[in-house]
Amino acid sequence: MANTLTGSAHDGDTARKNVQTGAMAIFGALAMLGLGYASVPLYDLFCRVTGFGGTTQVASEADAGRAAAAGTFREISIRFDGSIARDVPWDFHPSQSTDTVRIGQRDIATYVARNNSSQPVTGTASFNVEPAQAGIYFHKIQCFCFTEQTLEPGQEVTMPVLYYVDPAILDDDVIGDIEQITLSYTFHRTKEPVLSALDGSQ
Repeated sequence: MANTLTGSAHDGDTARKNVQTGAMAIFGALAMLGLGYASVPLYDLFCRVTGFGGTTQVASEADAGRAAAAGTFREISIRFDGSIARDVPWDFHPSQSTDTVRIGQRDIATYVARNNSSQPVTGTASFNVEPAQAGIYFHKIQCFCFTEQTLEPGQEVTMPVLYYVDPAILDDDVIGDIEQITLSYTFHRTKEPVLSALDGSQ
């Protein structure tokens, strides 16, 4: 009788352990899934905070005012570059290839895009700064990047970028004496939604 009770208790312990192990496995899977979804925004936040990979910073008017107050007479050359993905039937280029700005002072650059196709095309611009270490010091107050831009057939638009270079760059031991920063944009086609038979499309 005692053996029977002992065996039942053992089986109960094993069942509980199995349930606990299964619960931990499910929890781990859910945690990994959540981490997967969070990894993209976390990586984006990391890039924006550190300037990793030439990611520029987002600034407010107040930030720009403080930078201007702490500015310097030192000037730096900004080179502008524009390109398109192969499936974007646009012309896209900066209005001017270079500009000389005072570090800490806000300035504006413009890019021109024209749709050469016979149908509306929506695109989104990605960007980066070279050298990559300068990304943390390149602050954009206003920008068309990561905003969908839809151009009608033959339509041409001018898109502004309001920016400044943080005076803190002068204290950087690696690139404090840099003479030129390149700001590059590439337009990628935004995939149009696929209409289904439920939408009444043929």
